[in-house]
Parts: sequence; C-alpha cells; structure tokens
Amino acid sequence: MSNAASTTEPGQRPDWLAHGVLALGVLLFVLPIWVVLMGATHDAATIGRGEVPLLPGGEGPANFAALFAGGRVGRMLGNSLLMALAVAFGKIAISILSAYAVVFFRFPGRTLAFWAIFLTLMLPVEVRIFPTFKVVSDLGLVNTHAGLIIPLIASATATLLFRQFFLTIPDEYVEAAKMDGAGPLRFFCDIVLPLSRTNIAALFVILFVYGWNQYLWPLLVATGEEVETLVIGMVKMIGSEANTEWNQVMAACVLALLPPVAVVLLMQRWFVKGLTETEK
Repeated sequence: MSNAASTTEPGQRPDWLAHGVLALGVLLFVLPIWVVLMGATHDAATIGRGEVPLLPGGEGPANFAALFAGGRVGRMLGNSLLMALAVAFGKIAISILSAYAVVFFRFPGRTLAFWAIFLTLMLPVEVRIFPTFKVVSDLGLVNTHAGLIIPLIASATATLLFRQFFLTIPDEYVEAAKMDGAGPLRFFCDIVLPLSRTNIAALFVILFVYGWNQYLWPLLVATGEEVETLVIGMVKMIGSEANTEWNQVMAACVLALLPPVAVVLLMQRWFVKGLTETEK
C-alpha cells in the first residue's frame, strides 16, 4: 500500500524561479530601509566618510535625543500626525455622505453630480494644485493647519468606492427601514455605517498613509515652521554635503516610517477584510 502523504505531485513542487524573483523583490525593498535603520545608530562621521553601515552601532539613543532637542522635530511629528488623521477622517466623512446621497436619494441632477465628482479623477494633481493654492491664498489660509488640511479632504476615489458598495445593499433593507419608521439619518447610522465598517477601515489605512506622505502640497502651503510636516522637515535638514548631519536625517526617516507602519500593522486584519470582502 503506497503512502499517499509522502508522494509529491509534480504540480506541488516549489517554483524556485518564482521564489527567487520574490526574494529579490523583497531584498530590493528592504535593503534601503535596513540601511536607514542602521545609519540612525551610527555617528555622523561614519556616514560622512561614505561608509554604508549594515550592522547596528551604538549612537542610536544619542541621535534620537539630539533630533528631539529644541522641539522642532516633535512639532513636525505632531503636524504630520494631525494632518494624516484629519485628512483620513475628513475624506471618509465627506465621501461616505456624498455616496449615501447619490445612491439613496432621488433628486434632479443626481447622476450629473456623481459624474462631476468622478471626472476630477482624470485631472492630474499638478493641474489642480495651483488653482487650489490661489484659492487658499485668497482666503488667507497659507501657513495654517486649515490650509494644509482642508483642500485635501475631498476624495472622488473614496466616494466612488462607497457608492459601489452602497449599490450592493439590498433594497429590502431600505423598505424594512421605512416600515419601521426610520428616517434617512437613522437608516444611515443603524444600517449603512455598520455594514461599511470594513470598507471604512481599509480606506482609513490608505488615506492615513496618503496624508502622512504628502509632500508637494505642504511644500507650497507650509511656509513657516509652525505647520511644517516631518516629510518637509527631513528635506530641509539636508543642506550642503559637508554640513548635513546624516545620522539625524536617517533618524528622522525612521520616525517618519513608524506611524504608517503602526497603522498598517494594527489594522491589517480590517484592511485585508475591507479589500477582499464583496458580499455583505
């Protein structure tokens, strides 16, 4: 009697080529991050000599202590966190309400309103950024947190995703809510929001990372240190080659990595569930 468990079918053999390509891709992504992590633990002289440290040094605590001295980096970190959270929550709130109105309400121009929102996806950011800056400047919002956040909280992509999900909600739910005397607000809070939890979680992760990594818009609007974000601050820390404290720049890069990574790890289950679930 043959042992079926010990028999390996040809189709079950490891694909070494695929594994090799995957390992190479991981190496290409991980190696720069590893260099940054190791560079943050060495002194400026080591990196200034052009050496690429691949093993940890003993200067990590001193580098981070020097980085936070003066409070500038702490303020930039707070500005980045405020911007990322406000952009994520603002985009979700506006998008889910817009999609709810487009799907569940009947009013003249409903389809036109949706397509007007959708058409903004076809405009590159560079096309929209200078008119947006002109509006922000005329309103006196340059170098303010409001000017940094408000122009970024509208999202046609999130509106489209919520709309497509709302279209899958059975009409029977709407009819049952009407029979129970539930108005639009109660139906939204008691039915639509609970069904949208995984979608909201997935979008929150994406939008938080989007807001945290913003570079071009803060570069235009944040003209002073009061609203300077960490991404902009890292660029300004790089002066001439001789005067740049590369160990502190790399320590700042490590700080910039931590919040997005933490959000992705903490919400990984909800993130995957929100992207893969199609039946509610």
